[in-house]
Amino acid sequence: MNLTETIIIAGKSDKPLTVRRMGYGTMRLTGEGIYGEPANRPEALEILKQAVRSGIHFLDTADYYGEDVTNRLIAEALYPYPSDLIICTKLGGARRPDKSWIPFNSPKNLRTSIENNLRTLKLEQMPLVHFRVMPGSPVPLTESMEAMFALQKEGKILHVGISNVSRGELETVMQMGPIVTVENMYGHSQRGTWKSHYGENRGGEEVLDICEAHGIPLIPYFSLVATMPKKDARVATIAQKHNASVAQINIAWLLHRSPWILPIPGTSSLKHFEENVKAAQIKLDPEDMAFLE
Repeated sequence: MNLTETIIIAGKSDKPLTVRRMGYGTMRLTGEGIYGEPANRPEALEILKQAVRSGIHFLDTADYYGEDVTNRLIAEALYPYPSDLIICTKLGGARRPDKSWIPFNSPKNLRTSIENNLRTLKLEQMPLVHFRVMPGSPVPLTESMEAMFALQKEGKILHVGISNVSRGELETVMQMGPIVTVENMYGHSQRGTWKSHYGENRGGEEVLDICEAHGIPLIPYFSLVATMPKKDARVATIAQKHNASVAQINIAWLLHRSPWILPIPGTSSLKHFEENVKAAQIKLDPEDMAFLE
């Protein structure tokens, strides 16, 4: 397993995206509470530059990270972008000044968000956009997704994905149009729904079989945040065997769990980023995987 292994997004379309099987999630580049400027701006910019130098060409962002902080950092560090760089953003949420998370998912809201992402990232079209489901939102999911597909037809979005989705919701939206990626919370020890101060986060386990059957990459978020506090003794045992960190084994487990998983571990530390990249070189044998199950 290394950064030469690839996964294809939108393989059934006439505009597929070939991505190396390790991306980088930018959320942790923001300030405390996923809000405001980073504590160490030069280090944040260097992480983004190092990501590209390391062979990573898939960045996950959102205009409500910061707000707009990660988008502006990406543009400052990498624009004009390498031709193979794929920037993926999310729509559907927003932040209040008190840092709380709220739905922002009416058709008008989504249009405002996509225009904001295009402006801050200096792009004319987003290669991939996830609609972030906010449980309990007064706007029906189908209404939001109709707006997403309308933005796609206008050319503002190349490919549409969905995030934080339940099995039933995924089955519903797949009938509405091509869903090319799913971004759900997923890690070794946290595979189902998890409620945090960010809201309700749907797990990846319940949708993984659908993704595999339809060739839809599953992009896990919170893969390290949710698992590490649990300190699973099995992960620590395998980490010792491979002379690796617990975080590295969590990433390696995702890479070995399914060829349709595209990890995007995030960090604000350049040292941790470099450790995460090295996780792609760890080879877990069938006995390791059986032990971890």
